[in-house]
Amino acid sequence: MRAIFGVQSGRLLLVLACLSVSPAPRAAAFGNATDLEIVSLDLGKGVAGAQSVTERLAWEVRKRSSVEPILEPGRARLDKTSLYRSPFVYWRGSEDFSPLSEDAIEGLRKYIHRGGFILIDDATAGGEAFDRAVRRELLRAFPALPLKPISEDHTIYRSFYLLKRPTGRVQGPSFLEGVTYGDRIAIVYSRHDLGGALQRDKLGAWSQAVVPGGERQRERAIRLGVNLVMYALCTDYKDDQVHAPFIMRRRGSGR
Repeated sequence: MRAIFGVQSGRLLLVLACLSVSPAPRAAAFGNATDLEIVSLDLGKGVAGAQSVTERLAWEVRKRSSVEPILEPGRARLDKTSLYRSPFVYWRGSEDFSPLSEDAIEGLRKYIHRGGFILIDDATAGGEAFDRAVRRELLRAFPALPLKPISEDHTIYRSFYLLKRPTGRVQGPSFLEGVTYGDRIAIVYSRHDLGGALQRDKLGAWSQAVVPGGERQRERAIRLGVNLVMYALCTDYKDDQVHAPFIMRRRGSGR
């Protein structure tokens, strides 16, 4: 197993999250507590509902796993050192945005280099403006590392739940895209509006309908979100044979 965040070895969070039999060294500094904070990215022009998505995702991860995320996560900027308090950043968007500052681009590079993970979520699930802006900025930051489709047999689809394909508020394309940094996927880009399937209103009701699969599709979207968090914490630990019994039990139960 390889851990990808923090400066201290043997952190309880990684032991529990990855079902590891022994602690592993970490490559970079992300926080100093056992709680995980799933922060949303602040570009100065936020998207409605991003905060509710990270809150809901934190709640689902806590309910379904042994990881204990902070249930009221905050926001972070690419050009501020507060970014490093979290190994997982959620970037939600729905429209064009101005080019990032040079400080923000450098902050993005450093965050990824130090082991961070970013989930980019297209809230339009297919609109051109946000997609175009995202691809533009990622090419500025990583000109030699273009977004590429993530194969269906990647660890992301079995890091906690066994999934056949990505989905969100809409069924969307049959693949996620990712930026591979070294031997891990450091940035995942979803054009399924994953967050739209997780959002709840102030009364606790789901905010948006999920199409075409309804509540079954919503559950699959939640599971994808959990998988992404677990992958960000543990990368490809599921490739270890020691975890095969857990995978087979989950496969046998149909979950």
